[in-house]
Amino acid sequence: MQIKADQLRAHLAKGRLARLYVVGGDEALLAIEAQDAIRNAARSSGFGERTVLHADARFDWSLLEQAARSRSLFSDRRLIEVRLPSGKPGKDGADALQAHASNAPEDALTLVCLPRLDRGARESGWARALEAAGVWVEAAAVERAALPDWIGTRLQRQRQSTQRAALEFLAERVEGNLLAAHQEIGKLALLFEPGELSFEQVKDSVLNVARYDVFSLPLAMVEADRARIGRTIEGLRAEGEALPLALWVVSEQLRTLLRLKHETEAGRPFASAAREARLWGARLAATERAVSSMSAGHLATLLSRCAQLDRLAKGLPAPRCDSDPWLELADIAAQASIPASVP
Repeated sequence: MQIKADQLRAHLAKGRLARLYVVGGDEALLAIEAQDAIRNAARSSGFGERTVLHADARFDWSLLEQAARSRSLFSDRRLIEVRLPSGKPGKDGADALQAHASNAPEDALTLVCLPRLDRGARESGWARALEAAGVWVEAAAVERAALPDWIGTRLQRQRQSTQRAALEFLAERVEGNLLAAHQEIGKLALLFEPGELSFEQVKDSVLNVARYDVFSLPLAMVEADRARIGRTIEGLRAEGEALPLALWVVSEQLRTLLRLKHETEAGRPFASAAREARLWGARLAATERAVSSMSAGHLATLLSRCAQLDRLAKGLPAPRCDSDPWLELADIAAQASIPASVP
């Protein structure tokens, strides 16, 4: 039987454990949580002894049979854990796993830990034998569209909730990194009491950690948040971030704003131009306000300063730049948030 990682909790709550579990997938957080949940359920059900087998390339697969046949002096029931980090048991391992799936003892619970298998391995005889003998828990990555609901469910577990906009905001910040999402959700439990969280509470909590993210600069620029721009650039400098990357992020944002300015002045609807520029979420409305208040000439001047800063970063003469390139970059990014009076 195959189930998803988010179905495991309900399965274990029934109290009837299978004699064999496989946890496999490419999402590390979900795999770790699933393995821990199975271990805890086994311990609560009287599986008092645990044997861990690390099945690397030199592993002797006869040890699995020995572990299955051995009897414990300290507990009537045992947990046998097989860790196969490569997902490739080889011929001996495949035979051993198939044999174990067919003959696993009743007084033992087996947990097999795997990475995500490719199609060939997933359809192999040993993988099918394991699934047929027990429960295969698939720890697949959470897709972006499902991430806000996943976050909302996690908040409910700690007796908290928030509005959809806050869930979307948090999802944007942690997309592609469930471990970061897990940390942010846990931090909300430490900072705030159970109950409804406001958008501002969620936003402030996340930004306090992410303020040194170089890719947060574009949003700070269009929101005219000069304080955050200063903190971010100073933080990037202190953490040893490469100046060329930060300069590229700021330059690309200025190019995007200038392109949007030219297109909207030519009569193109902002929504259409923004879609082409791949703007969405929190940046969309802030960018529209910024474009309407800035002049093309002002943006072009800032881009010219970026070109001079690039020369300075490469060790070339740039007489119009501040001698400190990070201060120059901070000033350029901050000036982008100031409406220019000259069209």
